Amino acid sequence: MNIYQHFRPEEREFIDQVLHWKNYVETQYTPKLTDFLDPREQHILKLLIGENGDVNYKLFGGSLDVERKRALIIPDYLTVSAEEFQISLFEIHYPTKFVTIEHRQVLGTLMSLGLTRGKFGDILIKDSEIQFFAAKEVSDYIKSNLESIGRAGVKLVEVAHENALSAKESWEENEITVSSLRLDTVISGIHHLSRQKAQLHIQQGLVKVNWTLIENPSFECGVGDMISIRGHGRAKIMGIDGKTKKEKWRINIGRQK
Repeated sequence: MNIYQHFRPEEREFIDQVLHWKNYVETQYTPKLTDFLDPREQHILKLLIGENGDVNYKLFGGSLDVERKRALIIPDYLTVSAEEFQISLFEIHYPTKFVTIEHRQVLGTLMSLGLTRGKFGDILIKDSEIQFFAAKEVSDYIKSNLESIGRAGVKLVEVAHENALSAKESWEENEITVSSLRLDTVISGIHHLSRQKAQLHIQQGLVKVNWTLIENPSFECGVGDMISIRGHGRAKIMGIDGKTKKEKWRINIGRQK
């Protein structure tokens, strides 16, 4: 059986990585800790490792309801604790009376440190409070190099996981009908844009599906896909409910409140 046929072509490299991790744990009888994985990567890992073999997995991102999580792939006879996921939680202290800091600024600054996205977990923001999770192996480097975000001088304070802000998201669901499951058509239906405008957003590199930049307007969407457009927020395909009598697809869409 060709395992790749069940996934998208752009996911092949990650599939190979998961299979390598699994083989490493099977042959070396030792755990493998991954970087932070986005929900699509977590889904692929779950499918490839399975639930009933000699190799098991656990996922943890620092607190409940977070999106990005590290995976600990283990021989099935081992148990693990939260500490083994090696996750640090940082609070960002800054002059809140004079400066506003947004999610994109935090992420942009973290990425400018020269680390990959996989070294950072969720960024949590509530009013003027800002926190983020990071892999413990780079925490000293982050503390030494992150001194400002935008024009604001900042101070990082490492805090216990139980002090994490809530990461729970709320979604507003509604049903739309579209003529096809092409990305440009689905975006047009979700955001009430013309198809030409949707195609322009895709061609300009403003669209990600499952946290991956997609520049092909004919990319076919499926259940569970997270679609984000810079400036328009995020939407998720909660379900595909078949076709209408006029051969249009009924899609249940969730949009972040």
